[in-house]
Amino acid sequence: MSVTPGDDSFRSAIGEVAAILEDYWEDLREERLPVTPDLHPGDVRAMLPDRVPAHGEPIRDVLADVRRVVMPGLVHWQHPSFLGYYPTQTSPASVVGELLASGLAVQHMMWSTGPAATELEEAVLDHLAVAMGLPERFLSTGDGGGVLQDSASSAVLVAVVAALYRASDGRWRQHGTEGRYRLYCTDQANSCVPKASRIAGLGEPTLIPTRAGTCEMDPRALSEQLAADRAAGVVPAIVVASVGTTGTCAIDPVADIAAVCREFGAWLHVDAAYAGSAAVCPENRWINEGVEHADSYAVNCHKWLLTGPPCDAMWVADRHSLTAAMDIRPDFLRNQASDSGDVTDFRDWQVPLMHPFRALKLWFVLRTHGVEGLRAHIREQLSHAALLADLVRDTPGFELISHSLGLVCFRLAGDNARTERLRTELDATHRILVTPTTVDGRYILRAALGSRLASQTSVRNAWALVRETAASIPDDRPASSDPTPTTPTTPVGAR
Repeated sequence: MSVTPGDDSFRSAIGEVAAILEDYWEDLREERLPVTPDLHPGDVRAMLPDRVPAHGEPIRDVLADVRRVVMPGLVHWQHPSFLGYYPTQTSPASVVGELLASGLAVQHMMWSTGPAATELEEAVLDHLAVAMGLPERFLSTGDGGGVLQDSASSAVLVAVVAALYRASDGRWRQHGTEGRYRLYCTDQANSCVPKASRIAGLGEPTLIPTRAGTCEMDPRALSEQLAADRAAGVVPAIVVASVGTTGTCAIDPVADIAAVCREFGAWLHVDAAYAGSAAVCPENRWINEGVEHADSYAVNCHKWLLTGPPCDAMWVADRHSLTAAMDIRPDFLRNQASDSGDVTDFRDWQVPLMHPFRALKLWFVLRTHGVEGLRAHIREQLSHAALLADLVRDTPGFELISHSLGLVCFRLAGDNARTERLRTELDATHRILVTPTTVDGRYILRAALGSRLASQTSVRNAWALVRETAASIPDDRPASSDPTPTTPTTPVGAR
């Protein structure tokens, strides 16, 4: 059987794809490719065919264009010197699972449309919860359970909907939401949090101040705000706590926040998109403190758990609040299994109706790497971050702002303009990518370690490039200025 009207067989095409990926990963490991392409808008489009061909082409010709046009035009997220945002990774096991899922083309929006897919997803999420040391209330064997969303953004939105359902006893659809119910977070929360608040009709979230000298939510300020809102007739619906903020990997004091949420009846969602995976290692379980009181929790498996995107694991402690809020059941979705209440229908756990077979790739990763393999991977990334933090600390003229888990934040000493210029000139090299944030008015650069292809050597090479680039930036500070690195104002590493 041919893949196209050409003469390429399916097996040979898959073999070619495997060869492309193996060559690609080796090129990244050896840093033979730039991190970012040197392109202008429209350059890639100009190299693509201007129309769909009238007759099918051999797949080898399409693959040739992938090598010639597509791959050189990518930002290589798995590159050892891709230190921006947070890592997005994959692994051969994940790719094999993804291939199988694509070929099986299962759509298990309900148990009845994919029994094995549904029950495998339940089992995988239970196993992962145990591996991460999450509380038993999140397991499907009780009142809770897990679901694989596409992203932490979807997890937040679904949590908001469930929170609104619970806060209003299911009546929020009738009398509207804006002004009646409120979402709370800090200004360090990911952009998906205010977006979810807008989509759910809550308007902008109420921003809770952070503790002095940190980027962590202040529970006392949260309590005061919720009390004031309740007195004004506003219902505190949901608080979103971050375990690993985007800016500095700050970890909100979940246990203290949970106590406030219990007092006011607010839903607590823990967004652990990046940092949550670290809890696979027992020595990092401190990040789970207070999670046993959360109503929902989410972590991106496509960051540290070697599973290709999209793959976000979300757990809830009470599945009824979620499914009751999301359940819409026309006749064409009714069936005996669903009506019995004895099965899980993932269509009621998410925004889309369709639910793809994401669990297969995660299952392959968990089975082939094992818990110890995942721990080894995360520990290696943490050692890389520790090395980079040491290099920053020991380099005159640089300030180490914070080091938390796999994220190192630093800046050039002096005014913000010097660090902004450093970022611009690093971007121009196409050999490294770091992304910025602002903390207490200071413009800083974030370096997130996480590539399975990285090494101690690649970390040293990346820092050598930063130092070399910084050397060309004038230092306009007075001669008496202290060029030594400063002590971070936020906690360094594990507590």
